[in-house]
Amino acid sequence: MPRLHLSPPHLDGDEQRLVAEAFASNWIAPLGPQVDAFEREMAAYTGATHAAALSSGTAALHLALRLLGTRPGDEVWCSSFTFAASANPICYEQAVPVFIDSEAASWNLDPALLAQALDDAARRGRLPRAVIVVHLYGQCADLDPMLAACARHGVALIEDAAEAVGSLYKGRHAGTMGVLGLQSFNGNKIMTTSGGGMLLSADAGLIATARFLATQARDPAPHYQHSQVGFNYRLSNVLAAIGRGQLARIEAKVAARRRINAMYQQALGGLPGLSFMPEERFGDARSRANRWLTCVLIDPALAGTDRERVRLALEAADIEARPLWKPLHLQPVFAGCRAIGGAVSAGLFERGLCLPSGSGMTEGDVERVVGVVRGCWKG
Repeated sequence: MPRLHLSPPHLDGDEQRLVAEAFASNWIAPLGPQVDAFEREMAAYTGATHAAALSSGTAALHLALRLLGTRPGDEVWCSSFTFAASANPICYEQAVPVFIDSEAASWNLDPALLAQALDDAARRGRLPRAVIVVHLYGQCADLDPMLAACARHGVALIEDAAEAVGSLYKGRHAGTMGVLGLQSFNGNKIMTTSGGGMLLSADAGLIATARFLATQARDPAPHYQHSQVGFNYRLSNVLAAIGRGQLARIEAKVAARRRINAMYQQALGGLPGLSFMPEERFGDARSRANRWLTCVLIDPALAGTDRERVRLALEAADIEARPLWKPLHLQPVFAGCRAIGGAVSAGLFERGLCLPSGSGMTEGDVERVVGVVRGCWKG
Protein backbone atom coordinates (compact mmCIF):
# COMPACT_ATOMS: atom_id res chain seq x y z
CA MET A 1 0.00 0.00 0.00
CA PRO A 2 1.27 3.54 -0.68
CA ARG A 3 2.84 5.42 2.21
CA LEU A 4 0.46 7.65 4.14
CA HIS A 5 2.11 10.99 4.85
CA LEU A 6 1.32 13.26 7.76
CA SER A 7 0.07 16.26 5.77
CA PRO A 8 0.96 16.19 2.07
CA PRO A 9 0.04 18.93 -0.41
CA HIS A 10 -3.47 18.63 -1.81
CA LEU A 11 -4.01 20.29 -5.19
CA ASP A 12 -7.63 20.03 -6.28
CA GLY A 13 -8.68 23.33 -7.82
CA ASP A 14 -7.52 25.95 -10.27
CA GLU A 15 -3.81 25.80 -9.48
CA GLN A 16 -2.67 24.56 -12.90
CA ARG A 17 -4.74 27.11 -14.81
CA LEU A 18 -3.43 29.99 -12.71
CA VAL A 19 0.17 28.80 -13.03
CA ALA A 20 -0.34 28.58 -16.80
CA GLU A 21 -1.53 32.20 -16.72
CA ALA A 22 1.67 33.19 -14.93
CA PHE A 23 3.78 31.44 -17.57
CA ALA A 24 1.76 32.90 -20.43
CA SER A 25 2.28 36.39 -19.04
CA ASN A 26 6.03 35.74 -18.62
CA TRP A 27 5.81 36.92 -14.98
CA ILE A 28 8.13 34.22 -13.62
CA ALA A 29 10.31 36.32 -11.31
CA PRO A 30 9.11 37.51 -7.88
CA LEU A 31 6.23 40.01 -7.89
CA GLY A 32 3.61 40.33 -10.60
CA PRO A 33 -0.16 40.23 -11.02
CA GLN A 34 -0.60 36.86 -9.29
CA VAL A 35 1.17 38.18 -6.18
CA ASP A 36 -0.99 41.29 -6.14
CA ALA A 37 -4.16 39.22 -6.54
CA PHE A 38 -3.08 36.73 -3.87
CA GLU A 39 -2.55 39.55 -1.36
CA ARG A 40 -5.95 41.07 -2.14
CA GLU A 41 -7.74 37.72 -1.94
CA MET A 42 -6.10 36.71 1.34
CA ALA A 43 -6.92 40.08 2.89
CA ALA A 44 -10.53 39.72 1.73
CA TYR A 45 -10.81 36.15 3.08
CA THR A 46 -9.33 36.88 6.50
CA GLY A 47 -10.65 40.41 6.95
CA ALA A 48 -7.09 41.68 7.28
CA THR A 49 -6.71 45.27 6.11
CA HIS A 50 -3.33 44.74 4.46
CA ALA A 51 -1.26 41.71 3.40
CA ALA A 52 2.23 41.17 1.98
CA ALA A 53 3.08 37.89 0.22
CA LEU A 54 6.53 36.64 1.19
CA SER A 55 8.87 33.71 0.61
CA SER A 56 8.03 31.96 3.90
CA GLY A 57 6.29 32.33 7.22
CA THR A 58 9.72 32.61 8.82
CA ALA A 59 10.51 35.58 6.59
CA ALA A 60 7.23 37.16 7.67
CA LEU A 61 8.10 36.73 11.35
CA HIS A 62 11.59 38.11 10.81
CA LEU A 63 10.17 41.20 9.14
CA ALA A 64 7.61 41.59 11.93
CA LEU A 65 10.38 41.75 14.50
CA ARG A 66 12.37 44.19 12.36
CA LEU A 67 9.29 46.39 11.88
CA LEU A 68 8.77 46.54 15.64
CA GLY A 69 12.29 47.87 16.16
CA THR A 70 13.77 44.78 17.78
CA ARG A 71 17.34 45.45 18.85
CA PRO A 72 20.22 43.25 20.08
CA GLY A 73 19.64 42.37 23.70
CA ASP A 74 15.87 42.95 23.65
CA GLU A 75 13.74 40.20 25.09
CA VAL A 76 11.09 38.68 22.83
CA TRP A 77 8.71 36.29 24.54
CA CYS A 78 7.43 33.29 22.60
CA SER A 79 5.26 30.21 23.02
CA SER A 80 7.49 27.32 24.04
CA PHE A 81 5.27 24.61 22.57
CA THR A 82 5.92 25.20 18.87
CA PHE A 83 8.30 24.61 15.97
CA ALA A 84 11.73 26.27 16.12
CA ALA A 85 10.83 28.66 13.28
CA SER A 86 8.67 30.58 15.77
CA ALA A 87 11.81 31.59 17.68
CA ASN A 88 14.68 31.47 15.18
CA PRO A 89 13.99 35.00 13.85
CA ILE A 90 14.41 36.35 17.40
CA CYS A 91 18.00 35.18 17.16
CA TYR A 92 18.39 36.69 13.68
CA GLU A 93 17.93 40.08 15.34
CA GLN A 94 20.30 39.13 18.19
CA ALA A 95 17.44 39.47 20.64
CA VAL A 96 16.88 37.15 23.61
CA PRO A 97 14.12 34.50 23.48
CA VAL A 98 12.08 33.86 26.61
CA PHE A 99 9.74 30.87 26.43
CA ILE A 100 6.29 30.71 28.01
CA ASP A 101 4.47 27.50 28.87
CA SER A 102 1.09 26.29 27.61
CA GLU A 103 -2.32 25.98 29.24
CA ALA A 104 -4.05 22.61 29.27
CA ALA A 105 -7.32 23.94 27.79
CA SER A 106 -5.98 24.83 24.35
CA TRP A 107 -2.32 23.65 24.49
CA ASN A 108 -1.39 27.21 23.53
CA LEU A 109 0.44 29.92 25.45
CA ASP A 110 -1.07 30.36 28.92
CA PRO A 111 -2.72 33.82 29.09
CA ALA A 112 -2.69 33.96 32.91
CA LEU A 113 1.02 33.07 32.96
CA LEU A 114 1.70 35.76 30.36
CA ALA A 115 -0.23 38.44 32.24
CA GLN A 116 1.57 37.69 35.51
CA ALA A 117 4.96 37.62 33.79
CA LEU A 118 4.31 40.99 32.13
CA ASP A 119 3.32 42.52 35.44
CA ASP A 120 6.52 41.18 37.01
CA ALA A 121 8.61 42.43 34.10
CA ALA A 122 7.06 45.90 34.37
CA ARG A 123 8.04 46.07 38.04
CA ARG A 124 11.60 45.13 37.08
CA GLY A 125 11.65 47.66 34.23
CA ARG A 126 12.41 44.87 31.74
CA LEU A 127 9.40 44.49 29.44
CA PRO A 128 9.82 42.49 26.22
CA ARG A 129 9.93 44.13 22.82
CA ALA A 130 7.18 41.79 21.63
CA VAL A 131 5.24 38.63 22.44
CA ILE A 132 4.90 35.92 19.77
CA VAL A 133 1.77 33.82 20.30
CA VAL A 134 1.45 30.63 18.25
CA HIS A 135 -1.90 29.17 17.19
CA LEU A 136 -0.89 25.54 17.62
CA TYR A 137 -1.98 22.82 15.18
CA GLY A 138 -4.74 25.15 13.98
CA GLN A 139 -6.21 25.74 17.47
CA CYS A 140 -6.39 29.45 18.28
CA ALA A 141 -4.81 30.72 21.46
CA ASP A 142 -7.03 32.64 23.89
CA LEU A 143 -6.16 36.05 22.49
CA ASP A 144 -8.44 38.52 24.26
CA PRO A 145 -6.75 38.31 27.69
CA MET A 146 -3.33 38.30 26.02
CA LEU A 147 -4.13 41.38 23.95
CA ALA A 148 -5.40 43.12 27.08
CA ALA A 149 -2.28 42.24 29.06
CA CYS A 150 0.04 43.38 26.26
CA ALA A 151 -1.92 46.63 25.74
CA ARG A 152 -1.72 47.38 29.46
CA HIS A 153 2.07 47.38 29.22
CA GLY A 154 2.50 48.76 25.69
CA VAL A 155 3.94 45.48 24.35
CA ALA A 156 3.26 44.43 20.75
CA LEU A 157 1.65 41.04 20.15
CA ILE A 158 2.57 39.07 17.02
CA GLU A 159 0.32 36.19 15.98
CA ASP A 160 2.10 33.19 14.51
CA ALA A 161 -0.77 31.70 12.53
CA ALA A 162 1.52 29.51 10.39
CA GLU A 163 -0.60 26.46 11.21
CA ALA A 164 -3.94 28.23 11.45
CA VAL A 165 -5.14 29.50 8.07
CA GLY A 166 -8.92 29.17 8.25
CA SER A 167 -9.04 29.04 12.06
CA LEU A 168 -11.35 31.45 13.87
CA TYR A 169 -11.22 33.09 17.30
CA LYS A 170 -14.66 34.41 18.24
CA GLY A 171 -15.44 34.90 14.56
CA ARG A 172 -12.12 36.58 13.72
CA HIS A 173 -9.45 34.96 11.58
CA ALA A 174 -6.20 33.86 13.19
CA GLY A 175 -3.43 36.31 12.36
CA THR A 176 -5.61 39.43 12.15
CA MET A 177 -5.84 40.56 15.79
CA GLY A 178 -2.28 41.32 16.82
CA VAL A 179 -0.18 44.26 15.64
CA LEU A 180 1.15 41.85 13.02
CA GLY A 181 0.23 38.32 12.04
CA LEU A 182 1.85 35.74 9.83
CA GLN A 183 0.81 32.69 7.84
CA SER A 184 2.80 29.86 6.28
CA PHE A 185 2.15 28.09 2.99
CA ASN A 186 4.87 25.46 3.38
CA GLY A 187 4.26 22.14 1.64
CA ASN A 188 2.78 20.49 4.74
CA LYS A 189 0.32 23.26 5.66
CA ILE A 190 -3.45 23.26 5.14
CA MET A 191 -2.86 25.34 1.98
CA THR A 192 0.46 25.54 0.21
CA THR A 193 2.42 27.53 -2.36
CA SER A 194 5.27 24.97 -2.09
CA GLY A 195 7.08 27.55 0.05
CA GLY A 196 5.65 30.91 1.00
CA GLY A 197 4.05 33.05 3.65
CA MET A 198 1.99 36.15 4.29
CA LEU A 199 2.34 39.08 6.69
CA LEU A 200 -0.95 40.63 7.85
CA SER A 201 -1.64 43.92 9.61
CA ALA A 202 -4.21 46.68 9.99
CA ASP A 203 -1.31 49.15 9.76
CA ALA A 204 -0.74 50.19 6.14
CA GLY A 205 2.62 51.73 7.01
CA LEU A 206 3.96 48.50 8.49
CA ILE A 207 2.99 46.47 5.43
CA ALA A 208 4.41 49.07 3.05
CA THR A 209 7.70 48.98 4.94
CA ALA A 210 7.64 45.18 4.93
CA ARG A 211 7.32 45.15 1.15
CA PHE A 212 10.20 47.63 0.88
CA LEU A 213 12.49 45.60 3.15
CA ALA A 214 11.49 42.33 1.46
CA THR A 215 12.54 43.69 -1.94
CA GLN A 216 16.16 44.37 -0.94
CA ALA A 217 15.21 47.79 0.49
CA ARG A 218 15.73 49.44 -2.87
CA ASP A 219 15.28 53.21 -2.68
CA PRO A 220 13.18 54.97 -5.35
CA ALA A 221 15.78 55.95 -7.93
CA PRO A 222 16.56 55.15 -11.59
CA HIS A 223 19.72 53.39 -10.43
CA TYR A 224 20.15 50.79 -7.70
CA GLN A 225 20.42 52.71 -4.45
CA HIS A 226 20.06 51.35 -0.93
CA SER A 227 20.02 53.29 2.34
CA GLN A 228 19.45 50.30 4.63
CA VAL A 229 19.89 46.54 4.65
CA GLY A 230 17.10 44.65 2.93
CA PHE A 231 16.10 41.06 2.26
CA ASN A 232 15.12 38.88 -0.69
CA TYR A 233 11.80 37.84 0.86
CA ARG A 234 9.11 38.45 -1.79
CA LEU A 235 6.98 35.60 -3.13
CA SER A 236 7.34 34.30 -6.68
CA ASN A 237 4.51 35.17 -9.07
CA VAL A 238 4.32 31.48 -10.05
CA LEU A 239 3.96 30.32 -6.45
CA ALA A 240 1.37 33.01 -5.77
CA ALA A 241 -0.69 31.48 -8.58
CA ILE A 242 -0.66 28.15 -6.74
CA GLY A 243 -1.67 29.98 -3.57
CA ARG A 244 -4.67 31.60 -5.26
CA GLY A 245 -5.92 28.19 -6.37
CA GLN A 246 -5.42 26.82 -2.87
CA LEU A 247 -7.12 29.77 -1.20
CA ALA A 248 -10.20 29.38 -3.38
CA ARG A 249 -10.67 25.93 -1.81
CA ILE A 250 -9.63 26.72 1.76
CA GLU A 251 -13.07 26.25 3.28
CA ALA A 252 -13.32 22.81 1.69
CA LYS A 253 -9.87 21.96 3.04
CA VAL A 254 -10.85 23.03 6.55
CA ALA A 255 -14.05 20.98 6.30
CA ALA A 256 -12.05 17.94 5.14
CA ARG A 257 -9.55 18.20 8.03
CA ARG A 258 -12.37 18.59 10.52
CA ARG A 259 -14.17 15.59 9.03
CA ILE A 260 -11.01 13.47 9.30
CA ASN A 261 -10.58 14.55 12.92
CA ALA A 262 -14.19 13.57 13.64
CA MET A 263 -13.65 10.13 12.08
CA TYR A 264 -10.60 9.57 14.27
CA GLN A 265 -12.51 10.65 17.36
CA GLN A 266 -15.40 8.34 16.52
CA ALA A 267 -13.11 5.35 15.93
CA LEU A 268 -10.53 5.88 18.69
CA GLY A 269 -12.32 7.92 21.32
CA GLY A 270 -13.21 4.90 23.44
CA LEU A 271 -9.66 3.59 23.84
CA PRO A 272 -8.51 3.79 27.47
CA GLY A 273 -5.77 6.33 28.01
CA LEU A 274 -6.18 8.02 24.60
CA SER A 275 -7.47 11.60 24.35
CA PHE A 276 -7.59 14.23 21.60
CA MET A 277 -6.37 17.80 21.42
CA PRO A 278 -9.34 19.81 22.71
CA GLU A 279 -11.16 22.31 20.54
CA GLU A 280 -11.47 25.32 22.80
CA ARG A 281 -14.35 27.66 21.89
CA PHE A 282 -13.60 30.41 24.46
CA GLY A 283 -17.29 30.73 25.22
CA ASP A 284 -18.08 31.69 21.63
CA ALA A 285 -19.56 29.30 19.07
CA ARG A 286 -17.91 31.27 16.25
CA SER A 287 -14.49 29.92 17.25
CA ARG A 288 -13.17 27.13 15.03
CA ALA A 289 -9.96 25.11 14.82
CA ASN A 290 -8.92 24.16 11.30
CA ARG A 291 -7.69 20.78 12.62
CA TRP A 292 -4.52 21.06 10.55
CA LEU A 293 -3.29 17.94 12.32
CA THR A 294 -5.22 15.50 14.46
CA CYS A 295 -3.24 15.18 17.70
CA VAL A 296 -3.69 12.64 20.49
CA LEU A 297 -2.29 12.05 23.96
CA ILE A 298 -1.52 8.54 25.18
CA ASP A 299 -1.33 7.84 28.91
CA PRO A 300 0.82 4.68 29.31
CA ALA A 301 -0.62 3.89 32.74
CA LEU A 302 -4.11 3.58 31.28
CA ALA A 303 -3.36 2.55 27.71
CA GLY A 304 -0.84 -0.21 28.30
CA THR A 305 1.18 1.29 25.46
CA ASP A 306 2.87 4.61 24.83
CA ARG A 307 3.30 7.24 22.15
CA GLU A 308 6.55 5.81 20.79
CA ARG A 309 5.27 2.25 20.46
CA VAL A 310 2.24 3.52 18.57
CA ARG A 311 4.42 5.68 16.32
CA LEU A 312 6.72 2.77 15.52
CA ALA A 313 3.77 0.48 14.78
CA LEU A 314 2.44 3.05 12.32
CA GLU A 315 5.89 3.45 10.74
CA ALA A 316 6.11 -0.32 10.29
CA ALA A 317 2.85 -0.07 8.33
CA ASP A 318 4.34 2.73 6.17
CA ILE A 319 2.24 5.40 7.89
CA GLU A 320 3.90 8.64 8.94
CA ALA A 321 3.15 9.91 12.45
CA ARG A 322 5.21 12.31 14.54
CA PRO A 323 5.54 13.29 18.19
CA LEU A 324 4.14 16.66 19.14
CA TRP A 325 6.55 19.60 19.03
CA LYS A 326 9.40 19.32 21.47
CA PRO A 327 9.10 22.51 23.55
CA LEU A 328 11.65 25.15 22.68
CA HIS A 329 12.81 25.52 26.27
CA LEU A 330 14.00 21.88 26.01
CA GLN A 331 15.78 22.31 22.66
CA PRO A 332 19.60 22.23 22.75
CA VAL A 333 19.85 25.28 20.48
CA PHE A 334 18.04 27.39 23.11
CA ALA A 335 19.85 25.99 26.14
CA GLY A 336 20.30 28.72 28.73
CA CYS A 337 17.29 30.73 27.61
CA ARG A 338 14.81 31.64 30.33
CA ALA A 339 11.51 29.76 30.51
CA ILE A 340 8.36 30.79 32.34
CA GLY A 341 6.80 27.50 33.41
CA GLY A 342 7.35 24.49 31.19
CA ALA A 343 5.79 21.43 32.81
CA VAL A 344 2.56 21.51 30.76
CA SER A 345 4.23 21.60 27.34
CA ALA A 346 6.85 19.05 28.43
CA GLY A 347 4.09 16.65 29.44
CA LEU A 348 2.25 17.13 26.16
CA PHE A 349 5.42 16.36 24.22
CA GLU A 350 6.11 13.19 26.20
CA ARG A 351 2.63 11.75 25.56
CA GLY A 352 1.55 13.35 22.27
CA LEU A 353 1.37 12.07 18.70
CA CYS A 354 0.24 13.63 15.40
CA LEU A 355 -1.73 11.33 13.10
CA PRO A 356 -1.98 11.61 9.28
CA SER A 357 -4.45 14.40 8.54
CA GLY A 358 -4.11 15.48 4.91
CA SER A 359 -7.26 16.91 3.38
CA GLY A 360 -6.99 14.40 0.53
CA MET A 361 -7.29 11.38 2.84
CA THR A 362 -10.06 8.91 2.09
CA GLU A 363 -12.21 7.08 4.62
CA GLY A 364 -10.16 3.98 3.79
CA ASP A 365 -6.94 5.84 4.64
CA VAL A 366 -8.34 6.81 8.03
CA GLU A 367 -9.47 3.22 8.65
CA ARG A 368 -5.96 2.01 7.82
CA VAL A 369 -4.49 4.31 10.50
CA VAL A 370 -7.20 3.40 12.99
CA GLY A 371 -6.56 -0.31 12.53
CA VAL A 372 -2.89 0.02 13.41
CA VAL A 373 -3.56 2.27 16.40
CA ARG A 374 -6.25 0.00 17.82
CA GLY A 375 -3.92 -2.94 17.38
CA CYS A 376 -1.47 -1.37 19.83
CA TRP A 377 -4.14 -1.62 22.55
CA LYS A 378 -4.88 -5.27 21.77
CA GLY A 379 -1.22 -6.17 22.28
